[in-house]
Amino acid sequence: MGLYDRYLAARLRRHEATPPSHVAVVITERDLLEQGAYRTLEEFFEWAFEYDADRVTVYVSVLDEGAVPTLERELERVSAPRPLAVRSPEDVQRADAPIQVSVGLGGKHEFAGAVARIAEDVEAGELAPEEIDETDVEQHLVFPENPDLVIKTGAERLSDFMIWQSVYSELYFTDVNWRDFRKRDYLRALLDYENRQRRFGR
Repeated sequence: MGLYDRYLAARLRRHEATPPSHVAVVITERDLLEQGAYRTLEEFFEWAFEYDADRVTVYVSVLDEGAVPTLERELERVSAPRPLAVRSPEDVQRADAPIQVSVGLGGKHEFAGAVARIAEDVEAGELAPEEIDETDVEQHLVFPENPDLVIKTGAERLSDFMIWQSVYSELYFTDVNWRDFRKRDYLRALLDYENRQRRFGR
């Protein structure tokens, strides 16, 4: 750890705020084509758990659905400090792994799939339309949990991902591209998070 990284870590230690227990990062298919991108992902997992995260979510956006199987195979080879589950937005089976990675077309696509599955439940007589609430939608999302902190590298937009789950999350945007994302950038995100007063929509 360099001198500046140690400085940022010391600032974090002085904070009395609770660190984010669930951290998410949104990256793109293009990010993973860069040299060293998977190593950055492995390091990201290490940093998150070093600074008290309990869960880590990675959402990889793709333009070509045909690339999903290849990306999933590559991601399953990633070394992680805790159990890792890789799946596509078509797979809504619950995974208890503390690291969850999904590859897919975006939040609108995920939400449309959830609505379609709810409609199937209604048609099968398993759910009455007047009984549908937020819980029913969340049960059909790939990631039903709401991250405390969502990090997006390279641009100030979520690229249509986690549009439901991130509604009360703290969003951190950095113009640093994923290939150049380092521990100091993660520490900056944590400092920014701990300096905010969370309102959860209030």
